[in-house]
Amino acid sequence: MAASRVLNPVSVWHKQGVSADRRPPKPLDPKTLETLALRYVERFATTEGKLVDYLTRKLRERGWVGEAPPDPRKLAARMVELGYIDDRAYAEAKAASLARRGMGARRVAQALHAARVGAEDHEAIAPQVAEAAREAALAFARRRRIGPFGDGEADRAVREKQFAAMMRAGHGTNLSRRIVSAAPGEIIDDEDF
Repeated sequence: MAASRVLNPVSVWHKQGVSADRRPPKPLDPKTLETLALRYVERFATTEGKLVDYLTRKLRERGWVGEAPPDPRKLAARMVELGYIDDRAYAEAKAASLARRGMGARRVAQALHAARVGAEDHEAIAPQVAEAAREAALAFARRRRIGPFGDGEADRAVREKQFAAMMRAGHGTNLSRRIVSAAPGEIIDDEDF
């Protein structure tokens, strides 16, 4: 006979991971908001836009002690002035990381847009992204065993799937076609692109 368990209301947890008997967090004040901002930039490589989003969310969740809440953009701009946030350095590091993983220029652009990197910083690293395009495509093909890294000749249906995977990874059409159509073991030269 199985013993029945009685749940103690203190030990019941909500979906959000907050105990049922827990009190809501205190509303924010200027010092607490600045502490949240500092902790965020200390823990995460971030952009000014992402910090603004984070602070806005915290203000919405917790409320504000004073009459009118502060402008999160001003606090984020101050973090930039202090050198805690550098959108261009973030963009360069993110682009290099995605290229190492085999992601193409379109995927890099999507990631930078999602991180709220400004157009000026995005344009500044565009040559770096273009320069890494070939190596990123080959890294992706190597990891997925596409084209010259495949085990054998692929039929048309497999090549179409491989081409689609290359395109989803953000690589250009010509580059993707050239890699997918390469025979196993074939060396792909720079003149091919």
